[in-house]
Amino acid sequence: MLTRNNYHTIIKILLFIGIVYFPIFLHLEYLPIRIWDESRLALNAYEMHENGNFLVTYFKGNPDMWNTKPPLMIWSQVFFIKLFGVGELAIRLPAALAAFLTCVVLIIFSLKYLKSYWFGLFAVIILITSKGFISVHGAKTGDYDSLLVFFLTLSSLAFFMYLQNIENNKKYIYFFFIGLILAVLTKGIVGLMLTPTLFLFTLIKKKLVFILKDKHFYINLGIFIIIVFGYYFLRELKNPGYIKAVFDNELGGRYMDTLGGHKHGFWYFYKNIINERFKIWYWIVPIGVIIGFIHRNKKIKSITLFTLLIIVQYFLTISFSHTKLSWYDLPLYPFLSVLVSIPIFWIFTKLRYNKFLNSNLFYKTIPFLIVIAIFISSYQSIINKVFKPKENPWDQEFYNISYFMKDAVKSNKNFNNHLLVYHGYNAHLYFYTKLLNDKKQNIKIISKEEIKGSETIIADQKETKEYIEDNFLYEIIEKYKNVNVYKLEKPRLNE
Repeated sequence: MLTRNNYHTIIKILLFIGIVYFPIFLHLEYLPIRIWDESRLALNAYEMHENGNFLVTYFKGNPDMWNTKPPLMIWSQVFFIKLFGVGELAIRLPAALAAFLTCVVLIIFSLKYLKSYWFGLFAVIILITSKGFISVHGAKTGDYDSLLVFFLTLSSLAFFMYLQNIENNKKYIYFFFIGLILAVLTKGIVGLMLTPTLFLFTLIKKKLVFILKDKHFYINLGIFIIIVFGYYFLRELKNPGYIKAVFDNELGGRYMDTLGGHKHGFWYFYKNIINERFKIWYWIVPIGVIIGFIHRNKKIKSITLFTLLIIVQYFLTISFSHTKLSWYDLPLYPFLSVLVSIPIFWIFTKLRYNKFLNSNLFYKTIPFLIVIAIFISSYQSIINKVFKPKENPWDQEFYNISYFMKDAVKSNKNFNNHLLVYHGYNAHLYFYTKLLNDKKQNIKIISKEEIKGSETIIADQKETKEYIEDNFLYEIIEKYKNVNVYKLEKPRLNE
């Protein structure tokens, strides 16, 4: 028989799941596989699924020395490929689940540390209504970053709890190192980016001696060294030159040099946050800091200091990087959400425990109605964003061919003996041609210089279409936006 407390717990769990589910999981398959990171990981996972080599990642049949991150994300994608088959869902579910688990961590942290479900729920709603977090290259696509955010959030908050003078706090050092190990196995050295703040916070709280005397710290440090260095050692044995590639790509390349033309000013991330990615909530951050520091509750003061230190250190780290990509700010959002939830929770608590409001059943609903009023617009906005995702205007023409190929796979369209002519990096299209090949359709990607005539050609790039139309007799047998399917006859030179 359910008790009153059990009934309330079930209601709170269902409320949490209901709120979180739609922004994170709705229409994960809608967009085609994205170029660069997602398509690279998708093909790494696809080939790992086929060749059974779970140590070395492959790209187009060769060890991948460009994407040198450890393969935890790819292992997760392979797991879902085995469950659901190769497709957008299997590639993106690990990122979506990681976003969901980040929300779970915030709720559990709030329950354990502040003894409050509502503080955690407010932080969760702020997080999932942040367009920088619920985004391409965030919770909605199969990239590293959402999984990294989960492990960074888990490890950081576990370390914070470890330093608190609470019963059984020793267990949190294990959660900290589990998160740290998995963060490194997700994205290499980036998984350690918050450790300077953890060390600084330890000094501020005068807990360094406490840590140095704790045998559990050394046990976990040993496990960290064995697992992390063990992976890199084994990978080097199986894939000579791997460690050098890691140093070139991760330790020196992106941070010290500008890669791919992604050079921006120091305030690039700040402008992104206030103009788009955290636009709804950013102005509340300083209010959260002020209320947090003047709050009577010492626990609120402590978590305010901790999250602020993390935000400042990580923001400065990515802002001084020579290579700046918009999604580098993703680990900030759980901690920004905690700061924003402080004033909202303060208002909610003041109203909820007001004697006058508690004197009447209707008045008791006022704190909840105010919270709903605060969140309803932002939640509706994020649902509108994910219900039918739209391409950015500058991406629409570029991804038309991806939609065309994605539809061909889903509808089992006959593209046998077709050639896809494409110039440039093509992993996002190679993913779909590989799927069609697995369906016994003979289709491959070639350059325009390889066209001979008497072929069926798929093309979307302007220069390719002009080359075909200038040099061959042809008939356009199918058209989708800027994508043409040509039936070539012979070169014009032979007329």
